[in-house]
Amino acid sequence: MLTFFSDTDCDITPKECAQYGIKLISMPYTVDDKVIYPYIDWQEFDAHAFYDMLRRGTMPTTSAMSEEFYVKTFEPEFAAGNDILYVHFSSATSNTFTIMNQALEKLLKKYPERKFHHIDTLGITALSYNIVLEVADLLKEGKTPEEVVEWAKAEVPKFPMYFFADDLKFFRRSGRVSGLAATMGGLIGIRPIIHLDDTGTMVSIGKETGRAKAIARLVQYVVDLGDNVKDHRVVIGHTDVPEIAAEAERQLKAKFGDDLNVIIQNVNPTIGSHCGPNALGICFHAIHR
Repeated sequence: MLTFFSDTDCDITPKECAQYGIKLISMPYTVDDKVIYPYIDWQEFDAHAFYDMLRRGTMPTTSAMSEEFYVKTFEPEFAAGNDILYVHFSSATSNTFTIMNQALEKLLKKYPERKFHHIDTLGITALSYNIVLEVADLLKEGKTPEEVVEWAKAEVPKFPMYFFADDLKFFRRSGRVSGLAATMGGLIGIRPIIHLDDTGTMVSIGKETGRAKAIARLVQYVVDLGDNVKDHRVVIGHTDVPEIAAEAERQLKAKFGDDLNVIIQNVNPTIGSHCGPNALGICFHAIHR
């Protein structure tokens, strides 16, 4: 038997996990010294309330999981005779995966007959969500975990995500975006354009002034880089700007047709703690990142 894991940093929800047979790992964030686990400490993500809290000045933090956590998460599956496939957010953005590998090294010595497969989506939020659903489709078609891992080697680099942030203080504090200083400037309304490169690292690649120009630039990336766009999902992730997400969807469908498969998702609070409110990103299938 195979157990399919993903995590909340991939924006997948318990409802979708039930639909696709996925076990969900909750990635925590901390507010006022209280550690909060999505879908454990609350059942529904109130994105508006969370991002309004950030707008009022709250600055959540995030941290890696412990080795003990990963042992407790994975060992029951191995003990039950199940192999594991874990599709997760970018290992370049957190040292939690170093800790996870330490736990797995011990577990696989204890259960040498078991297999642990993993797919690093080299992304976060909408990008990771898109790949999780692609993997779920492949498993539903009867693909083996080995076949899915081989698919990922070729296809993960073909799922880019381009996004913009509204308030630079969140990225400035987290320090997770390479080259952001070059786009800071002193202009009110400046929005850095960021993407996740082939290593899964967030890189600042330019800037726009005003949301309208930022949205147009993201849509143009889909036009310029898109490959078989309509054969795959286009995922729009946003941090409590549904009207901006709707405008991005409108522009995408104007380019590709009303039958374009667009999914609009709230960015999870753990990742949202780093990018802040009023951010938006688009993930699509492309010739390259």
